[in-house]
Amino acid sequence: MNFSVQAQQWLDTTLYPFENKFMQLDAGEMHYVDEGEGDIILFVHGTPAWSFLYRDYITELSKKYRCIAIDHIGFGLSEKPEISDGRPQSHSKNLTEFIEKLDLKGITIVVHDFGGPIGLSSAIQNHNRIKQVVMFNTWLWATKDNPAAQKVDKIINSGIAQFLYLRMNFSPKYLIKKGFHKKENLSKKVHKQYIHPFPNKSSRLSLLNIGKSLVGSSDWYQEQWLNLDRLEQKPWLILWGTKDEFITTDYLQKWEKRLPHAKVKKFDCGHFVQEEETKETIQEIEKFMKMDY
Repeated sequence: MNFSVQAQQWLDTTLYPFENKFMQLDAGEMHYVDEGEGDIILFVHGTPAWSFLYRDYITELSKKYRCIAIDHIGFGLSEKPEISDGRPQSHSKNLTEFIEKLDLKGITIVVHDFGGPIGLSSAIQNHNRIKQVVMFNTWLWATKDNPAAQKVDKIINSGIAQFLYLRMNFSPKYLIKKGFHKKENLSKKVHKQYIHPFPNKSSRLSLLNIGKSLVGSSDWYQEQWLNLDRLEQKPWLILWGTKDEFITTDYLQKWEKRLPHAKVKKFDCGHFVQEEETKETIQEIEKFMKMDY
């Protein structure tokens, strides 16, 4: 099944003016965009986002580079199977299948939020295909002993969370607002594009399942952290929102300790750096792409 026609009913093509492409994976049909030519930049989103998060990056950077942005299975314009475990390790497997089917090489991979462990795990497996890494607020280590993560885990595994996520579309409607330091940076027009991909209970299972994986996949995150040596000598650019209430600057300090050679730029914004500091972070990626290592 191709979902593009269905999507046009709500998709704002003035904000997202790209050709919709689809690839059949073992787990379902994955939507992606593939714009421009040249060195490859692969964008990997978290929750409750989709490739829309990177729309301005694709528009600008595709003038000089080949920009590819996926929607994880269960997100955005991709298929939303009713039977799907939705764990980050499954999304990582899907991403690896996608990379191998397109035979992508020399990749600059861009990751954020849950897209961090998803994208970095796939990059670790495909380290010979990875040229460099751009990272927004994320993590890649065990979460089960983190008090903030434990608190979220307790809530999200409760009956009330199931009601809020599946019946009220709580994640894109309300949680996404908390990710903004300045709420006025999230316009109603843009917010609708994050809400509409999840119109009913079954389509929202992906949001609930990945939320449960914050602590549920803790051991898997730690396994990736221990294997990060396959990537850590590559060039890294870290673009960090310092007003993120959950993935805080404590996380950044752990990254800086592990990746002392990384180029780090901090921004006075929340979790969704891409929405609040769009122009500035695009410029940083452009500079990073031009550096000759």
